[in-house]
Amino acid sequence: MSRRGWLLFVAMGVIWGIPYLLIKVAVAELAPSTLVLVRTALAAALLLPIALARGQVRPLLARWWPLVLFTVVEICIPWLLLGFAEQRLSSSLTGLLIAAVPLIGALIGLGGPAGERLGARRLVGLLLGAAGVAALVGFEVGAGDSRAIAAIAGVVVCYAVGPVILSRSLSDLPQLGTVALALGLAAVAYIPAGVAQAPSSWPSAEVVAAVVVLSVVCTALAFLLFFALIAEVGPARSVVITYVNPAVAVLLGVTLLDEAFTVVTAVGFTLILLGSVLATGRRRGRDDGSTEVCDVPGAPVAKNAQGARPRDAVNK
Repeated sequence: MSRRGWLLFVAMGVIWGIPYLLIKVAVAELAPSTLVLVRTALAAALLLPIALARGQVRPLLARWWPLVLFTVVEICIPWLLLGFAEQRLSSSLTGLLIAAVPLIGALIGLGGPAGERLGARRLVGLLLGAAGVAALVGFEVGAGDSRAIAAIAGVVVCYAVGPVILSRSLSDLPQLGTVALALGLAAVAYIPAGVAQAPSSWPSAEVVAAVVVLSVVCTALAFLLFFALIAEVGPARSVVITYVNPAVAVLLGVTLLDEAFTVVTAVGFTLILLGSVLATGRRRGRDDGSTEVCDVPGAPVAKNAQGARPRDAVNK
């Protein structure tokens, strides 16, 4: 990759690895619904003007139904559940459990229209990933946090299903416009609950800073950088950040929040990571007759800033 490609890759690996830390800090004083409202509103306020200036909003108006469905599944439900779960779980453990998203994506791909076969490699990957999740849930979480585990399970399923909706119903439309409009719709949807559950007094400076960074850097700026990363290095390399983000989440949680890191944590993460790589790798034929491991099943078709498809692009 080029130097610019490496810089974008490292930036995205960090930027999408720190939201779990920031959410953990924010929900100490804010209700999850209020956090979702502020996060989506700030991010939409930054991205919508850019999308409007590029003419990427109007084409989406004719697809309002799949756009609303995508907004609910990819943003409204999982971001609320994340806040709820992190009121009970550590940020590092949450990041590790979210790493199971590619495994669910692989399962969805098996039943998709492409008719992908399971195969020995994917079967081993799914089993390893499931073992890693089981280890984390059984040894690190315990039976007392069943609601938090159920919430994380909901997040994982939503994060796997959302890209499917995007790829099947909205993939021919500008992606920046899709993300910006979805964030705006989510903000409007959360106004009643977010305002009703807002704290009576202004939150601490630490929480305000966490919310601002989460909204501006980890949401608005992150999507702009990710689109640039896809255009620079291609979709197959871009999707590798899926495996980097959990490691960043663990590192930040352990070093900044003094969260525990045990042998079981290391084993569980290794199993999930290895299982995800095996279960989601797809071999596709190239023009020269050779093959290469490509994208993640169920991942959305990505576009560059102008709405064009950069090869067979995929998103996270």
